[in-house]
Amino acid sequence: MTKDLFSDQSHYYARYRPGYPPELFHHILQFVQERKHAWDCATGNGQAASVLADFFDRVDATDLSAQQLSHAVHKPNIFYHQCPAEKTPFPDNTFDLVTVATAYHWLDWQAFHREATRTGKNGCVVAVWSYNLHHCQDTEVDRIIRHFYHDITAPYWDYARKHVDEEYRNVAFDFDPLPARRFEFQVNWRRDELLGYLSSWSAVQSYIRANGFSPLDLIDEELRAAWNETDVLTFTFPLFLRIGRVRK
Repeated sequence: MTKDLFSDQSHYYARYRPGYPPELFHHILQFVQERKHAWDCATGNGQAASVLADFFDRVDATDLSAQQLSHAVHKPNIFYHQCPAEKTPFPDNTFDLVTVATAYHWLDWQAFHREATRTGKNGCVVAVWSYNLHHCQDTEVDRIIRHFYHDITAPYWDYARKHVDEEYRNVAFDFDPLPARRFEFQVNWRRDELLGYLSSWSAVQSYIRANGFSPLDLIDEELRAAWNETDVLTFTFPLFLRIGRVRK
């Protein structure tokens, strides 16, 4: 079943997680035959669902975490449901598009495949994507972030995180393949915004539970020395996509 690793930091997730580039949605939507009904699975705070709502008559969005859903973006044609990805209340042959944004690595892939096949129409597009570790334009800040990821928080990531590092190359995705793509997008952050984003990491929360203090304390001095709190730096996120169709 889907893992719930984000309830504890749902407010950080809603406030600081970056959105997704328009090019990603344009690439996915070119393969969608109708735009009546979409399912955004493991929606979190509804980042992907809120974009899909501009293209579909109705969007159903699901998440295991009530805390995440309490911070979700609301639009009149988005309907939120608390349930696992692998067992939903939806009728057979409902959806034209199913998406999983930055969460596919947490799912039971075989059970999700069965549920997406059951609830998707024949030819329904299934798109799963995630972004990987970001890069900073400032080389010293970039070094600090990599040290934080590879040396400080590495033991506290769930095993499934490796699938993100591998860009979903080794996950089960048993849908008829469509052309995948890689993307990049950028965000401009002050220091406090980067810290807010890092606080949304599940590994940071695992570290806090294990040690009683935040691992961000371990890089605070270095980060302050390298980055004035009023300065804005550019961060680049690599994003990867797998996409396919339901066939019945």
